[in-house]
Amino acid sequence: MEGTVKCSANYVPLTPISFLERSAIVYRDNISVVYGGVKFTWAETHQRCLRLASALSHLGISRGDVVAALAPNIPAMYELHFGVPMAGAVLCTLNIRHDSSMVAVLLKHSEAKIMFVDHQYLQIVSGALEILSKTGAKVPHLVLIQEFDQPVAVSIPGNLEYESLLASGKPDFEVKRPNDEWDPISLNYTSGTTSSPKGVIYSHRGAYLNSFAAILLNEMGSMPVYLWCVPMFHCNGWCLTWAVAAQGGTNICLRSVSADAIFDSIVRYKVTHMGGAPTVLNTIINAPAGVRKALPGKVIVMTGGAPPPSQVLFGMEELGFNVMHSYGLTETYGPGTICTWKPEWDSLPRDAQAKIKARQGLQHLGMEEVDIKDPVTMKSVPPDAKTMGEVMFRGNTVMNGYLKNTKATEEAFGGGWFRSGDLGVRHSDGYIELRDRSKDIIISGGENISTIEVESVLFSHPAVLEAAVVGRPDEHWGETPCAFVKLKEGHNAAADEIIKYCRDRLPHYMAPRSVVFDDLPKTSTGKVQKFVLKEKVKAMGSLSKRTSKL
Repeated sequence: MEGTVKCSANYVPLTPISFLERSAIVYRDNISVVYGGVKFTWAETHQRCLRLASALSHLGISRGDVVAALAPNIPAMYELHFGVPMAGAVLCTLNIRHDSSMVAVLLKHSEAKIMFVDHQYLQIVSGALEILSKTGAKVPHLVLIQEFDQPVAVSIPGNLEYESLLASGKPDFEVKRPNDEWDPISLNYTSGTTSSPKGVIYSHRGAYLNSFAAILLNEMGSMPVYLWCVPMFHCNGWCLTWAVAAQGGTNICLRSVSADAIFDSIVRYKVTHMGGAPTVLNTIINAPAGVRKALPGKVIVMTGGAPPPSQVLFGMEELGFNVMHSYGLTETYGPGTICTWKPEWDSLPRDAQAKIKARQGLQHLGMEEVDIKDPVTMKSVPPDAKTMGEVMFRGNTVMNGYLKNTKATEEAFGGGWFRSGDLGVRHSDGYIELRDRSKDIIISGGENISTIEVESVLFSHPAVLEAAVVGRPDEHWGETPCAFVKLKEGHNAAADEIIKYCRDRLPHYMAPRSVVFDDLPKTSTGKVQKFVLKEKVKAMGSLSKRTSKL
């Protein structure tokens, strides 16, 4: 329209950096970070991040360079989420469960120039750097993160220590803001539920918008107290690293997650919000009576990563937690949907409420649209809660693309939507519900079996602590369900009993025909690594011969 002008007065590229800058003024003397006996205020966190950005620039880090980190949920990891982008660089946080060879692969692929490593993982990174040097690849500069109160006597000639690095930086550093809000802020490698991680590129704009969405879907008011159970390396802590700063909250950092640490922290710091995969929730509800403590107030828990079984939801609510169910992928900055609760559901029976709460819901306010589509025709499936299609996203909180993988990016965005690879249905009220990963669905005798449905029944067995179902190759049926089960401490159950329990509650073809009692391999975000289980069942071979009948 005539009279409009786009200029610095009315257009500024969106970036989460502004959250920290505002909180350093508004919440100046409020506690920003707590880690054991260590506490910082928002003014101090801002100063530390400025010094970090200054030091990185002095080391030659410039706009677009990648800075990697391998660390648990500690203050340094939180500060890197601001200090690295303030230097104009891209933060690449790596999974702490990776071994040296995988770290080497990701450092080479990302071309990281500096590597921050917590003392606990120094051996893994040293091994990775040795691999890189042998292959002739460029080796990143190493920065060691030590404990505040117990510095570890580690000799790393020619390399730096985190606190010394910060001390060398200038507190009046001029922040290098993004030239364009679509500029990359972070690089996140997919979590390893598949065997080949891809580098997902996040933009300043997407991180900014998803942080706001996280505030809204967590019902997060001013000055929340957030307990870090979600790894900060996973989707940048579901973007809550930035979201908590926006609200001037307090970050309670935990080096390792346990039921003991969770209950102690909630009581000591009056935690208001936390998050975690259903595995973390399972740990909480199965905590021994001596570990459990009465909650001092309302604690909102965002869960995602896998649909929470009804027994887990019941258990959490009985302890006083309010569970918010979200769903997303690394490619959607973590949370992409939220199962918003409606008052009319309050009067439904408990089982019906749990089933609704386990749905994935609809897109949050930062995402434009989520749909269930036929992946070939790209037509939306009918809202009949039966017709399966692929879950697809479209919006500003979808990744920029996969680093150095144009083919995979084009495939993921085929048809103008991000194809998740997850299968689901749409209910008559518009809410979506996952049925399975497309690669995990079991096809037995021509029938589709949702592993999520079978796992939900297994979780309801009183002796079952954890469960995962995969397709076991079968000469007659093609595949049959095989259940991997971990029992609760002090409980017993035989395979025949588990199978009968499922057959009494499911169509017979859906019930597991074999059960393996074992610990479940997981990513550090709590997702079961089904590709590992698939290798195990492959080695087990077929249960039936070609002539077998049920």
